[in-house]
Amino acid sequence: MIDLRRLHVLRAVAHYGTVTAAANALHFTPSAASQQIRQLARDLDVDLLEPQGRGVRLTAAAESLLAHADAIAARWEEAELDLRAEYSAPAGPLRVTGFPTAVSVLLAPMAVGLRERHPQLTVRILEAAVKESFDLLFEGEADLAVVDVTPHNPPLGDARFDQQPLLDDPYDLVVPEDHPLAGRGSVDLAETAHEDWIAPVPDNPCRTHVMSACGAAGFTPGVIHHAVDWNVTAHLVAHRLGVALVPRLAQLPPHLPLTRVRCAGNPHRKLLTCTRRGCRERPAVAAALRELRELAPTAVA
Repeated sequence: MIDLRRLHVLRAVAHYGTVTAAANALHFTPSAASQQIRQLARDLDVDLLEPQGRGVRLTAAAESLLAHADAIAARWEEAELDLRAEYSAPAGPLRVTGFPTAVSVLLAPMAVGLRERHPQLTVRILEAAVKESFDLLFEGEADLAVVDVTPHNPPLGDARFDQQPLLDDPYDLVVPEDHPLAGRGSVDLAETAHEDWIAPVPDNPCRTHVMSACGAAGFTPGVIHHAVDWNVTAHLVAHRLGVALVPRLAQLPPHLPLTRVRCAGNPHRKLLTCTRRGCRERPAVAAALRELRELAPTAVA
């Protein structure tokens, strides 16, 4: 018989990329995690790890085994759902996570709606970056996440996660209220090619969207200032230090002397809901997804 806990250690190594990172996530020592993998290899009589430089990588046999391990994990989620089918009303704790804008505009009002409709359901919200949200789902520390699509996300067909479209969040050009483009109904981003720009820091997912939108318009923005928080970006724009692309979901301070202008070509980011494969139909998760689908159309109006 195969110990399914050892399969989970192998899945963690694949998810986090190294034995050490997997061990940290599972609260093991690296040697204990390695021992679990070695014992699994002996049980199956195959090699699961092989040297690669100073580290290790999964063998072809391990990659094949992972596909079955992910399917087992999804089926277990479904089995738990079947076993609790008689408890169909949403109840108990629901742990949700998302990046800051998603928490402010989507998850917070979602929690209010769920509290009114399902008083036996307790929503717990955790603000987290996109990568961390996937980690929390994998670890079983979150039940539902709202993420935006980035090049570093797991593919949509990843067997561990069920990712579904929620909404497209357009980017608006934000300029000082006395800027020549401020009164326009829409603007071609190419007209800002020679402006000073304010953009997210290089490791922020929104940086990718901004650079991609400008690249599609035929230029690389001259980024002078970097910011993480959209409120900081808004204050920099209001002080005439540059222009910026800001997602429409981001709520900027209303008192600042700046203007949002829609962009021709509709540059946008895609937001997804994400759960572990097999648990989307759990009553609490399903109720939260219904609430999010109701909120989405008006969130970016």
